[in-house]
Amino acid sequence: MILSWSLLEVVLIVPTLCTVALGVFLYVCDKMTFCIRGDKANKVSAEIDTSNVYHEKQQRELCALHALNNLFQDENAYSKQTLDEICQRLSPDSMVNPHKSMLGLGNYDVNVVMAALQEKDCEAIWWDKRRNVDLINLGNVKGFILNIPSDLKWGPVTLPLKRKHWICVRQIDGIYYNLDSKLNVPEMIGETEELRTFLRKELAAKDREMLLVVTGDVERDQTWRLPSEARI
Repeated sequence: MILSWSLLEVVLIVPTLCTVALGVFLYVCDKMTFCIRGDKANKVSAEIDTSNVYHEKQQRELCALHALNNLFQDENAYSKQTLDEICQRLSPDSMVNPHKSMLGLGNYDVNVVMAALQEKDCEAIWWDKRRNVDLINLGNVKGFILNIPSDLKWGPVTLPLKRKHWICVRQIDGIYYNLDSKLNVPEMIGETEELRTFLRKELAAKDREMLLVVTGDVERDQTWRLPSEARI
């Protein structure tokens, strides 16, 4: 009986210890300024003026927070405390909250992102990757939030780890930008056709998902999509 309990404890504790160890490693990487980068190259040159674009940079595992603030172009749109409170509301009786990192570093899931958007009278529409992006009515979409795999790097060395990462894409003054918080500066995508090309490329890759961010009225009226006969 004693041996059985010992084995059971090992089975239950080992996964938790592994999660804690990974979380501590990521925290140390952040504090020691180890280089944690996404897998997208920053194509925006220093000559392009992006002073009119709010671009929040990566801290710890707070990419969901950065994506939301970049979407609304407001550093005060949301805070870590706001997202933590949403996590608590979603799972008030859980000892370990399933919607965020157990170490409190962030790593918020899609339920938190969707609930946060609803606080701003917005809705997240999950985009079926099998559909043609030409059918998106861009004029009625506030922005896009993508979930993509991201490499973990220590200096020039790529570690054998992939982390899911939230990024925001939106239009500002007629130009679409990739506001990935792991980029040094915003990546200019271009206008409508360049955006559709960018989205096609992203969605064609593995392990990527996209949310359309729209107002409550647009979601209710389903005007975020174009009829098939109105393709661009």
